[in-house]
Amino acid sequence: MATNSQEDDLSTEAAFETVLEKSKRILDLEKADFMLRWDSDVMMPEGGGPARASQRSSIAAAQHRYRTDEDLGRALKILEDAELTRDQVAIVREVRREYDVETSVPSEVQDRISEVTSGAHEDWKRAKEAKDWSAFAPTMERVVDAWAEWADHVDPDNDPFETLWTKRSGYHAQRYVDLETVDQIFDTLREELVPLIAEIHDSDADLATDAFTANDPYDVDAQHSLCEDTLDLLGVDWDRARLDEAPHPFSYGTQYDVRISTRFSEATPMVALQGVLHEFGHTAYTHGLPQDHYGDPIGEPRGLGVHESQSRFFENHVGRSEPFWELFMPTLREHFPQLADVSPQEAYEAVNQVYDDNYIRVEADELTYHMHIILRTEVERALVAGEIGVEDVPEMWADKTDEYLGIRPENDAQGPLQDPHWAGQIPAFITYTIGSVLAAQLDAKMREDLAVDDLIRTGEFEPIHDWMTERIRRHGQRYRTDELIERATGEPLTAEYFVDYAREKYGELYDL
Repeated sequence: MATNSQEDDLSTEAAFETVLEKSKRILDLEKADFMLRWDSDVMMPEGGGPARASQRSSIAAAQHRYRTDEDLGRALKILEDAELTRDQVAIVREVRREYDVETSVPSEVQDRISEVTSGAHEDWKRAKEAKDWSAFAPTMERVVDAWAEWADHVDPDNDPFETLWTKRSGYHAQRYVDLETVDQIFDTLREELVPLIAEIHDSDADLATDAFTANDPYDVDAQHSLCEDTLDLLGVDWDRARLDEAPHPFSYGTQYDVRISTRFSEATPMVALQGVLHEFGHTAYTHGLPQDHYGDPIGEPRGLGVHESQSRFFENHVGRSEPFWELFMPTLREHFPQLADVSPQEAYEAVNQVYDDNYIRVEADELTYHMHIILRTEVERALVAGEIGVEDVPEMWADKTDEYLGIRPENDAQGPLQDPHWAGQIPAFITYTIGSVLAAQLDAKMREDLAVDDLIRTGEFEPIHDWMTERIRRHGQRYRTDELIERATGEPLTAEYFVDYAREKYGELYDL
């Protein structure tokens, strides 16, 4: 007969195997949903929407069942006081967190969210094409109501917006960055960037802002080839990635298979190029996650804010740097000979111009970008709090755009329909600013260890990847977000490094 100790050991081992098995099922379903989302934007025929919505709803329902499985609950109970390794503790912590949240939500509420959000993306695409917010408003109202009800079940005594920010499950979760930290970062950016943008608009500096647009058109096939060469230069592993066109750039996948997308404009190659630089950062993070932990939380990214730090690092701290354009102009000229007379300095100035009339977030410069994020978040908070109705969104959006950027959208496609995120998520945009300020913090720390500009100038990206993998990528969800950031940079998340970077860079560009 086994001793009690042996029985306990066996029970602990079996319980942990149950946690691993359920985790793998949940994550396999999530990745399958990624592929369905990729297909809907890249390959699916126009009439495929209704079936696709049903398929994605079924996957969401199956994920919820696994997250709330009774066997999983029993296993987590057994592991409460068990002696576990560091990695086992992290895995159990993350699975338990989702189990506790998901079991607090009635199945009919979860089913309603799945039903509403599964078809919302197709509704958004049709409304955006028609430039008509009213065509999407009923869907948006259902999304807001469903998530507000979810938040009320998860934590009825808390601000529902904060619950939605801190308690979500799956890929879209942003754990362990509290709303107070977000508010502090937003306050700093409002205080520092709004007057800096105003100074720039008043500057007499003469930047080569039309270096690319004055030489259009740009063949789309040539742009696609340029994007492939750019990914080669940065170090993409084509055995585990592919590039396609989509209405809105994204990167979804696993350590073994990442789907990258961008979009093209014949007026300038920068729309596609900056999209690819951004999505490459996401891809590099995903490829850098430990393969031996595929299917458990350590093989998963540490939230969208950290994920975004990787994409914003490559888009901005690499792709908008002087050394990059010294390296990259010969490649660009090979694809587009009409740029033969454009110098690296002129290209650098063109990609860093601060626009007077930027309406589109994904095409925004580094400074006005955050005003886009802040205005969207203020709209979200007003919606969740019931301070406005969905029919009021275009007006509030226009007023906030006027307040922060001095412009008003010409139509709803330039306004609240420009992003697809509200088809499934609220809040949907905070992570972009979290990622940007973290990218600047990581960049500052990296420069203590590496000659970053020299590496970029010579196209030697491997040391940069090694540094990011050691500090961020290989850890997955081993550490809480706040702990990961402190381990990587030596201090808590702050906007100060981004502000210093912005002042120095744009002060020099605009002779401030």
